[in-house]
Amino acid sequence: MQWVFYCISEYLICFYFLPDEIMQQDIRPLLAVDIIEQLHRQFALLSGGRGNDGAPIITFPEYSGFSEVPEEDFLNVVTYLTSIPRPLHTINKQEQLLAGAFPGNLQLVLVLRPSRFFQKHIADIGIKLHKDDFKMKVPIVMLNSLSDLHGYVDKSQLTRELGGSLEYSHSQWIHHRTAIENFAMTVKTTAQMLQKFGTDLSETELPNDVQCTKDLLTAHNDKHDNLKDELRLAVKQGTTLYSCIKDQAAKSENQELNPDEMENQTTVERLLAQLDETENAFEQFWSKHHLKLEQCLQLRHFEQDFREVKVSLDSLMGTLNSISDTGDCVARVEQLLKELKTLEEKPTLEKAQLHALHGDQLIQSNHYAVDSIRPKCVELRRVCDDFSNEAKKKTDVLSKSLKIRQGIDKWCESGIYLLASQAVDKCQSQEGAESALTDIQRFLESAEKNQLTELRNLHNQYEVALSEDIKVHVLKALKRLEDVQEMFEKRHVSLKRLSAKQTRPIQPVAPRPESSPKRPSVKNTPRSAGSQQRKHIMTELIETERLYVEELQSIMEGYFAELNNSELSHLIPPSLENKRDVLFGNLPEIYEFHNKTFRMELENCAEKPELVGTCFLKRVEELQVYEKYCQNKPRSEILWRQCGDSLFFQECQKKLDHKLSLDAYLLKPVQRITKYQLMLKEMLKCSNGEGMAELEEALATMLDIIKSVNDSMHQIAITGFEGNLSELGKLLMQGSFNVWTDHKKGHSKVKDLARFKPMQRHLFLYDKMLLFCKKREETTDGHEKTPSYSFKHSLKMSAVGITENVKGDSKKFEVWYNGREEVYIIQAPSMDVKNMWVSEIRKVLTGQLEACRGAHTHTHTHTHTHTHLCISEYFPPSVLPHLPRERTSVPASAHTPLSLIPLCQSASVLHTDNLCVPASVCEQTD
Repeated sequence: MQWVFYCISEYLICFYFLPDEIMQQDIRPLLAVDIIEQLHRQFALLSGGRGNDGAPIITFPEYSGFSEVPEEDFLNVVTYLTSIPRPLHTINKQEQLLAGAFPGNLQLVLVLRPSRFFQKHIADIGIKLHKDDFKMKVPIVMLNSLSDLHGYVDKSQLTRELGGSLEYSHSQWIHHRTAIENFAMTVKTTAQMLQKFGTDLSETELPNDVQCTKDLLTAHNDKHDNLKDELRLAVKQGTTLYSCIKDQAAKSENQELNPDEMENQTTVERLLAQLDETENAFEQFWSKHHLKLEQCLQLRHFEQDFREVKVSLDSLMGTLNSISDTGDCVARVEQLLKELKTLEEKPTLEKAQLHALHGDQLIQSNHYAVDSIRPKCVELRRVCDDFSNEAKKKTDVLSKSLKIRQGIDKWCESGIYLLASQAVDKCQSQEGAESALTDIQRFLESAEKNQLTELRNLHNQYEVALSEDIKVHVLKALKRLEDVQEMFEKRHVSLKRLSAKQTRPIQPVAPRPESSPKRPSVKNTPRSAGSQQRKHIMTELIETERLYVEELQSIMEGYFAELNNSELSHLIPPSLENKRDVLFGNLPEIYEFHNKTFRMELENCAEKPELVGTCFLKRVEELQVYEKYCQNKPRSEILWRQCGDSLFFQECQKKLDHKLSLDAYLLKPVQRITKYQLMLKEMLKCSNGEGMAELEEALATMLDIIKSVNDSMHQIAITGFEGNLSELGKLLMQGSFNVWTDHKKGHSKVKDLARFKPMQRHLFLYDKMLLFCKKREETTDGHEKTPSYSFKHSLKMSAVGITENVKGDSKKFEVWYNGREEVYIIQAPSMDVKNMWVSEIRKVLTGQLEACRGAHTHTHTHTHTHTHLCISEYFPPSVLPHLPRERTSVPASAHTPLSLIPLCQSASVLHTDNLCVPASVCEQTD
């Protein structure tokens, strides 16, 4: 229940109405600052007192200018006062208006008569005049004194002006109300600022380089710090206001706050609590976002360092591979070994290992980009292992070669010194000959037991590991050994002959060593060092395949199937109805293939990684399903942007406990199809035996699939082509080029001007046609730009010629049409791109040539009509023997184009600046 006291002139009137009915009124809320001037006039006030039932009391004191108060001002003040303890409602200034302002709410009117007689009569007249207005609406109670009023309201709830004891300061009340409302507005503004900042954070795309990530992190930190300062100021403002209100109780006589002041205190407490909750929620979100930014910065540093380390490793590997010299002498071999040791001692390898270890630490710390970090760690360790193995192999081979050659050199030098030190004149005597013979025998016996046997065995043991160049040098050293041995043998024979001429018997001589070393035996090759690495790559391939299948299963069960769940049907947005196939594409087909077939076949290769190439080749056709999926991906993304924020997807994501939304998982198939070729490349690098050919073919096939997928994604963006693209044959190439046109027809000035103004064109090469399109970037719904290709014109490949080289720029080539009536000078972005396009166009023209030649063979007996064939010196030699010899000649032209124009057009002779060869006309086969 609610009491309202209202005073007209000098009469005090009490109104009694129901609060619940007031709550149903919907009036625009007011603030104290909006009516501050009217409040200061004090013709109505909320003293803080309460009726016997706890309802607030509004007092209307005597106000001399009451009759001059505008009705709107009065209504605003009363509306505001009644909105403080209760929801907003209205009270009008005059009694007749009060009845209309509170229909069905006003329950009781208490009127306190004034003491003066004249005014009493006037009041009675006024009451009578307006009493009918309250008839059937509210009873009126006439009070003659304050003691009568005290019968309805306790003195402690009335101000001193009404005979009560309630303390009330109107200026302080206005100050508190404005301060509370100002603080409430601060809380609201601060919450809105935090919410907007949180929205900006959630929509921020992570940068791709270190500097941009640092800048973004700094900007977000500064914004966060500024918002924290705003929060602290808001909390300080609320705390100060709370203390002021609380201190009011200490200053009062009874040390207590009145109910209105208690409500003010509660309001401030509630606002402070809301501010604290908002701050806690924001800090939780900020901590996650800040962690992701920190991890992003770690990732960008890791990627940047990876690129630098990889470049250093590649340079180091290049230097190692450049050490192909085997050394033609011992000094050179020693120098090569020093260079190898210097390479191995460089900090690059240690830096790479430390970087890989840093990557492992990031993975262990639950970094969000594990899929990007782990392959780089694998790559670094692989390159380090390759370098170490290759360096060890080179060092080992050179060391063994050095040991063999040093041993041979030492033995030969000692032997030659021994032979040179034996004086010939002393050997003429029996005693001298026997002494020299003894020295030689002792030297040979010692060498046979120690050095020579060891050197030959060392050569036999490492013959397989020695390269051909080193073998040559070692064999030269062994040949020198044989020569020295032969010298010893000759000296030995001579000394024996001299000794035999004497009378004393010849001393037995130990058997001499073999005059020539045995042919080295071939040892079996050691087990490939890459076997363990292949198994490791195979294990990673299988594990990632299992994880991929699990992710696809979660999408199929957690999203795809839930679209048929009747319990969630009310959450499905209208834009998604009957469009499940658009959003998911042929994902069910991909899941079935991997779950029931491909995963198990890969698992069967776990112990035999060399069979994985065959596994991919066996499933080439099934892997083509990714082309259809990728072609549908743009439509899927557009649909996702329309309905991705719906409650349906939020509920599904919550059930699956996925950290990422569905669109991130729909990107998995695109990422997976590109992952296979990377794994096959890694497998191929550490393979050198069984299954290598299949691996190479599988890698080429997967790259072809990826290229086909990529090309098809561009093809579906072609607009304005009136024909049927499927009738043009296979899409062979596509790419952007600078194009100049030079046509014989048309205005000469336009032709000359066109030579210097290239057009940006995107070319599509099909089996039967070459399309020229203009690339356009279109932005959809504020999202990333999607390219489209506006069709401009086309050339039939049956009427196309090509000149491979154009003067002035090695990246240019010519495509001409109808005997050079139309010439298109095409500039590729690089030589590799140019070579690929020229090669592919030549293949198309070659195929057409062979087809026409077959048609010519078929009709040769029916016609003798001839035409001319323009043929390039760049034409594959394997094709020339199949052409009619009597009609083929090839000049030494420097830039001759390849064309098939005359073959299938007419029997007339074409006169061009290039070679023309007569050939039968295919057209007559029709």
